[in-house]
Amino acid sequence: MIEASAPGKLYIAGEYAVVEPGHPAILVAVDQFITVSLEQTEHVGSLTSFQYGNLPVLWRRHNDLLVLDKRENPFHYILAAINITESYAKEFGKELSFYHLTVDSELDSSKGRKYGLGSSAAVTVATVRALCRYYGLTDTNVAVFKLAALAHLSIKSNGSCGDVAASVYGGWLAYTTFDRAWVLERQGENRSVKEMIQMDWPHLSITPLTPPEDLRLVIGWTGSPASTSDLVDQVTTKRKRDQMAYDIFLEESTVCVNRMINAFYAGDIGTIQNQIRRNRQLLLRMSKDTGVTIETPALTQLCDVAETYHGAAKSSGAGGGDCGIVIMYRKEGLLPLITAWESEGIMNLPLNVYTKI
Repeated sequence: MIEASAPGKLYIAGEYAVVEPGHPAILVAVDQFITVSLEQTEHVGSLTSFQYGNLPVLWRRHNDLLVLDKRENPFHYILAAINITESYAKEFGKELSFYHLTVDSELDSSKGRKYGLGSSAAVTVATVRALCRYYGLTDTNVAVFKLAALAHLSIKSNGSCGDVAASVYGGWLAYTTFDRAWVLERQGENRSVKEMIQMDWPHLSITPLTPPEDLRLVIGWTGSPASTSDLVDQVTTKRKRDQMAYDIFLEESTVCVNRMINAFYAGDIGTIQNQIRRNRQLLLRMSKDTGVTIETPALTQLCDVAETYHGAAKSSGAGGGDCGIVIMYRKEGLLPLITAWESEGIMNLPLNVYTKI
């Protein structure tokens, strides 16, 4: 039995702008995980996930490609991860085999509702890492990130892959995405997966950050799931109405996040808080310009309540529901905020930042 786990993520700052190459964001990995287990079999394999009823979906091989018995399946990210990683394995002369693959997720509620912690990225990363171990491939962070990113590109994901980086590297990260067009162009030249992994991808930057010792991260969940891909699509479509306003948003987001990154290096919690508030205002203005709801009434309530308890708060990720984050000094009492949130129907998620040992 081979196992690999990948943590969930939360965006701290830089959302939407990070989709464009070279524009930074800050993320954290959280200590809830998706675990992928592989066990070798013969002649037929299976995919099983609690998220999809725990009923195994059987698969076979045709010319080394994995073929499902059920054509309509919910395993798009897992299948993309398998296809990319097994192509990589074949380039090293590995013989493909059959296996049972089981997914166990802590990133959703017991009722299967998503918290917005990046389950698609985490399941991709865990699948890639498990298969690398299964086939005896070196699973360096760079290789796993690029394999998982290629898997996401293969299913036309419109995200930045920042969530993939958080699931691979753990901890606090400063991240800028790669030039997607450049990567797709190289793939169009029929480059091998091995070559793609070895290349330097333009604009890609993944830098660990050390938070100030007295910084506290608090996470609230509105109880309303949101679709990141749909919201990003909406913003991409509607920003064309006023491209100049969106370009200004990109510039100001970059200044804001870079100031926040410098504040991490300086251990300056007050500046981090100020830039959290600044980033919230930038997202609200961009939301108004595009007509896409990022900060829902529940997220506004989450943020406004946190501000009354000396926290700097904003939506996390694409918004439209899901989570908000709060940056506080550790000396500030946490219980009054959680109690106030509960009276507004907002749940504190008792998550910690996961740092790989």
